[in-house]
Formats: sequence, structure tokens, C-alpha cells
Amino acid sequence: FSDQMGFSHNLYKFGVIPGGTYSDMNGFGHFLPRMFSFQAYWGAAAILLMIVAYLLWTRGAAEHWRERLRVARARLRGGVIGVGALALLLFAGVGSFIYYNTNVLNRYETKHDGELRLVEYEKKYKATERLPQPRITAVKVKAELYPREQGVRMIGSYRLKNNNAEPISEIWLSFAQRKLKFHQIELDPPARLAENNERLNVRRYQLATPMAPGAEATLRFDLEMVTQGFTNAGSNTSVVYNGSFLNGRSILPVIGYQSGAEVARDQDRKKHGLKPKERMPARDDPQGLQRNYFSNDADWMDFEAVVGTEEDQIAIAPGYLQKEWKENGRRYFSYKMDVPILNFFAFQSARYAVKKDQWRDVPIEIYYHPGHEYNLERMIAGTKASLEYFTNAFGPYQHKQFRIIEFPRYASFAQAFPNTIPYSEGIGFIARVREDDEKDIDYPYYVTAHEAAHQWWGHQIIGGEVQGSTLLSETLSEYSAMMVMKQKYGEAKMQKFLAYSMDRYLLGRAIERKKEVPLALVENQPYIHYNKGSVVMYALQDYIGEDKVNQALKALIAEGAYKGTPYPSATLFLKHIRAVTPPHLQSMIDDMFENIIVYDNRTTDATYKEMPDGKFSVTMKITAKKRKAGELGKEEDVALADWIDIGVLDEKNLPIFLEKRKIEKEENEITVVVDRKPTKAGIDPYNKLIDRQPQDNARAVTKS
Repeated sequence: FSDQMGFSHNLYKFGVIPGGTYSDMNGFGHFLPRMFSFQAYWGAAAILLMIVAYLLWTRGAAEHWRERLRVARARLRGGVIGVGALALLLFAGVGSFIYYNTNVLNRYETKHDGELRLVEYEKKYKATERLPQPRITAVKVKAELYPREQGVRMIGSYRLKNNNAEPISEIWLSFAQRKLKFHQIELDPPARLAENNERLNVRRYQLATPMAPGAEATLRFDLEMVTQGFTNAGSNTSVVYNGSFLNGRSILPVIGYQSGAEVARDQDRKKHGLKPKERMPARDDPQGLQRNYFSNDADWMDFEAVVGTEEDQIAIAPGYLQKEWKENGRRYFSYKMDVPILNFFAFQSARYAVKKDQWRDVPIEIYYHPGHEYNLERMIAGTKASLEYFTNAFGPYQHKQFRIIEFPRYASFAQAFPNTIPYSEGIGFIARVREDDEKDIDYPYYVTAHEAAHQWWGHQIIGGEVQGSTLLSETLSEYSAMMVMKQKYGEAKMQKFLAYSMDRYLLGRAIERKKEVPLALVENQPYIHYNKGSVVMYALQDYIGEDKVNQALKALIAEGAYKGTPYPSATLFLKHIRAVTPPHLQSMIDDMFENIIVYDNRTTDATYKEMPDGKFSVTMKITAKKRKAGELGKEEDVALADWIDIGVLDEKNLPIFLEKRKIEKEENEITVVVDRKPTKAGIDPYNKLIDRQPQDNARAVTKS
């Protein structure tokens, strides 16, 4: 409970040694000095405790503390004194060294202190959230990475434009990184630094002449992040000896108030006198649709970057390589995008090997750590299959290259930037896929397909900062990747993936801290937009046809791709889905996207008897219930009039009979005739519908 009481420094948490993550790319990297220091510190403390134990250890008939202290004084002699003095000196010396690193070179902050800082930010600056601010229309940056020193310097400029209907007299800047050296922040036309809140990393600049509507300005910056010593907890894993992965927005200025920096949990907010966290704006809120959910300070913008690194490393940023050169013992790479992108970019650097291939006229490159060749062919196959499927189904791939870049396993995700996919070594490059295991999932292939899909869903279609926007990016990327997987592995193999998604969704809704919302109103809740989204979209293509879903998504791309303000919302998606859905299934769209529907389907009995002609008559007794859940989980029964699969399966779980029947009552007895001996039978046997107990949908068939 020490952390909860405010005692979170490892100097007084006995035996605690802040760990480090081993990476093939970076080894133990920068974690070792801190690990060795705490090992020495607590090792010295353990020796001191052992000496105390030796001195006070009861031997013979000594019963009282006075007698034991007398014995201890007798034992306190040369060797013991020498060892104790050395241990005490080491304990004090290393402890001072640790304190100097964690509290002097770096800023030590408890969890409570960090929370107070967020509270102060919200209370002080929330009122500025709706002030008119300029948007970034172009970024030009030189990113100097120093892997050995774990430092970075960003020199460059933003082109700003006032897209508001009113003048702008002041510009607010925020910085996510607290350890920054400000070599330059300068505006043209000129502006005066009117407020500099170093504790909260907020600056306010007063413009000498207000920016008129449509006017432009330039913000020049020169910022440096220096890593000094080590911290009590956490670590700089963005710039490392080998395998740097730095998100640009973690260093560069951010314009305007950032609601993402507020205290998130309502329980914590209540402690500090804050109202419950505001919900995201409604799906078609006009103000929310003026901003995309990636960033509130830019729309589609121009981007170019020069990235400098050590001489033996390759540095990468989104865009196309314009030039490469060496200068002063360093290596430089110049990148430029040929089309506007979102304010979402990153820089990577490592000693890479490169695997090359091609899809049509698009070069494919994988930058990987030598020795991590295990899944490169899977990733290339996933890339080719994805680009082929998505281009045919949704529209052209917008870039002239496709790159996957490995980074150390300090994080376990892949992330899609324009034509560039940073990909953790921990989830793909060192994955072991067992081809002969029916239960195994080829997730390097799947993750590659999902991130490739983001080149359409996220980098062509981007939703506003409103409810439902992550449906347009994450849910549609999940659907797209599933279709690529289905194409390769078939329907039966997909059941393992869908069962996992169903479990994760049911778990997520059980532990929801605020309230569950329908899929079309999702508020960046992963268990909804990933897990429920997977199940729902797979069911949708099963009901209305994969070709119909793709027809709707192609129309969505045609109408909403690269659209600025007002940004698209899930309403546009639903419009195109409804347009291809038959009238008798329109209510299903409401159930899947607009409501929270759960089923309680189960099979209570399944028998068969062999007929004279060699066929088999299978009789199932099934129970079907449909419930509508409120946002706080309360459920009520609703009338059934739903088309649900009735299936009979063989020993390999493949369908002998599978047909949608309209179920309109709770208790049902259904008989079907099949050509082969059945093994299992039941209602919705492949769990296409959200079911609270999916395992009882089908059961073994017994002989009548």
C-alpha cells in the first residue's frame, strides 16, 4: 500500500529493483545503470541487516535484550566492523548517487503529484478550450537523433492558418515532454510571450497584430530533449542506443487546449472537485466535426523532414526518400510526402537490415534487426494480399511504397503512419506461429493486414472528434484484416479469432467503468471498436454478403476520403450500409450499430436417427432470447423476429447444414435432414451474434 500512501520512491521500498526490458535490438540498453545501482544499494542494506542479525542472534541461554546487547557488543569486532563500515558506506554512497539521478538530474513525482498537475491544468486552462486557434497546414522539421546520449533536437517550423471566422489575438502552445530545452520559439508575424507556465508546460503568445480570418503565420521552433542519468520509475524508451521510435507530437509544440491531458477517471475527478469527465460530442455534433480525432490543431497538411542519426544507423520518417548523405560523422535522410497527411508522424532509427519485395509497382520494404528473419515472408505475404484485396474492394492504395519498421519490445503494438508501419519486435518479428496447430493464429500476418487497412481507414477516411469515429478507423480495419484472413484460411479458421474477440468484448463490458455505448457511438473504447466491432462486422458480411459490405465501404471512401471540415462521422458509414441491406434485415443494422443487443441462445437437446435412405434426421430443441442493454448494463427482454443460423456440424466443425431461420418465439423444436452423420448441432453454432454464453449454442448430437 506504500504507493497509495504517497511513498513511491524505490529508495525506501526494500528490495525493489526497477526492472528493464531485454530486447534483441537494444539488449539491456539504458536500464542497466539503474538496475545495478539499486542492486548495490539493496545488497548493501541486506549486508547491514545480516550483521544486525548476527550481532543479536540468540545463542545459549540469553533471554533478555540487555544480555543480548552485551553479547552483540562482544561480537562487534574487527572483521564485523570493517564489513559493516564498508556496507554502510556503500549503502549511503549508492543511495546518494540514486537520489542525485532520480531527484536532482530528473524530476521525481509521485502518482498523486502527477494527478494534481493534471487537475491544475484543467482548472486553469479549461476555459481556453473553445478559443479560436490557428491550424497547422505544413510541418518542416529537422530531427537530430542522438541514440548514444538518448537525446533529440527538433529544429523546424509550422505553417499556420486562421480558418476561423474571427481574428486570433493569442496563440496557446502545450508540450507533452516536460524535460525540454527551449532554444527558440518564435512567431512571424511577431508575438510576445505573455505567459510561461513551466510546471504545466503551457505558453501563451500575444500577437502584435491579430491574425485575420484566412491569414497565415509561421511558428519556428528549436527544442531539445536531453536524457540525464536515470529516473525512479519509467524510462526514456523513445530514443535508445538501437531502435529509436519517437512520435513527433511528444516533442513538438501542440496548439490549443488538450482535453486528453485531463484526469480521466470520475472517481479521481470527484476527489479534486471536478465534474465527471465529459462525454465525447454527439455523433453529428457540428463543433466536434470541425476537428479530426487524431489532432485538434491540424487538418490535412504538408510534411517534410530531415532525420539525422549515428553513422551506422538508418533513420526513417513517413514520406519518400529525397536524399541521403553523411556529415560530421553522422548520417542524414531527407523525406517528403507528395500528398497532404494528418498531423501524425514518427521517426525511427536503428542498425537495420532491409528485406525488399514488390506488389504491382509498389516497393515493399521491411527494416528489421538482423536475426529476426522468422516472419518476414508472412509479413510480405500479408502486405501483398492486403494491398490487393483493399485496392480491389475499396479503391486505390494512395502511396507509392509500403514500409514496415521494427522497434524494440518496450511496447507491444504496430501503428500505421502514412506508408510507414512501425511494428514491435515482440508481437511479430519474434512470434512463433505453429502451422500444424489448428488453434494457432498467424498474427504477424493478421497484424500486418490490420495496419495496411489503416492506409484506407484512418489515412483516407478520418472521423471527427465525435462519438463513433473509431468505428471508421479501428472497426473497419479489423473487418478488412478479417476478410484477408478469411481469404487465406477459410471460414472455419476464423472461428478461433472470433471466439477470442467475443470473450474480450464480454469481459470489457463487464468491467466498463463509465458506461457502455453502441458501436456507432463508440468513444475510443478498445473492447467495443476492436472486439465487438470484429464480431459485428463479420456477422454483417455473413448476413448481407461480403460483396455488399465492400460495395458500401467503397462508396464511403468515394464520398468521404480526404475530407476536411466537417469531417465524416459514423452516420455516413451507416447511410452506405443501409443502402445495400435488404429491407427485411434493416432492423439488424439497428441491433448491430445503434443499440446494445445481447442474445441468450442455447441448445437444450440434439438427437438424430438414421433414415432408410441413409440420410440422418436431426432434431434440435433450442431456446432463444434477445435482450437490449442500457448504457449502465441493465437489460430488458425484447421481442424476437430475427434471422439466426441453425446448423449441423461434422467432426471437423464444418457445416453439414447451415441455414438462417426466422426465430420468433423463445422455445423452438427444429428438425432437418442431412446427408452425413452429424456430430454437433444447434442455434448460431459459429457465434456470429453477441451471446452471453456462446459455448452452449451447439451441443453434441446423440442417437435417438
